[in-house]
Amino acid sequence: MLQELQTFLLSMTPIGELRASIPFGLMVYKMHWLKVFAISVIGNLVPVFFLLLFLKPISDFLSRKFSFMERFFNWLFERTRKKHKKAIDKHGWWGLAMFVAIPLPVTGSWTGTLLAFLTGMSFKRAFSAISLGVFTAGLIVTTVVKAGIAIEDYFGWKSLFILAFVLGSLWLIFNLRYKLKRKYNIEQ
Repeated sequence: MLQELQTFLLSMTPIGELRASIPFGLMVYKMHWLKVFAISVIGNLVPVFFLLLFLKPISDFLSRKFSFMERFFNWLFERTRKKHKKAIDKHGWWGLAMFVAIPLPVTGSWTGTLLAFLTGMSFKRAFSAISLGVFTAGLIVTTVVKAGIAIEDYFGWKSLFILAFVLGSLWLIFNLRYKLKRKYNIEQ
């Protein structure tokens, strides 16, 4: 039971989320993938529920009690709304879900919750979009980790390392190419 609790708590952390708990549960504790997936998704959604419920009352309370907090929140909210309002208006619910679904640093449920709060999305819409994103990210992370474990078991860790290096290099090349192409088109 301790293994499940540790996996659950790890999935609740703002930096690790299920990107850390799924590999941990599968590789360290050797738990069944479905069990790790379920524990991690549920654990990742627990803070989302409470954050969506209490971020507004807490920020309102702090703004009323401390004038510097009111200035800070006004600055933060206005900046975020300016920066993300177009994207949220354009992509809305699906945009938030896909943002959370990308299992990269700073794109998880905690950031999605903050983004939903700062752009004024309702609790119901935000929680459902973030839930879909967390579920999708869980599927992606579980699939990648299970594939990595299978490759390592069959071919050895050196082959897994080489494959990760090649895929990472290809991603960097295509990402750099895209950014250069985008920069070139914008400047014309």
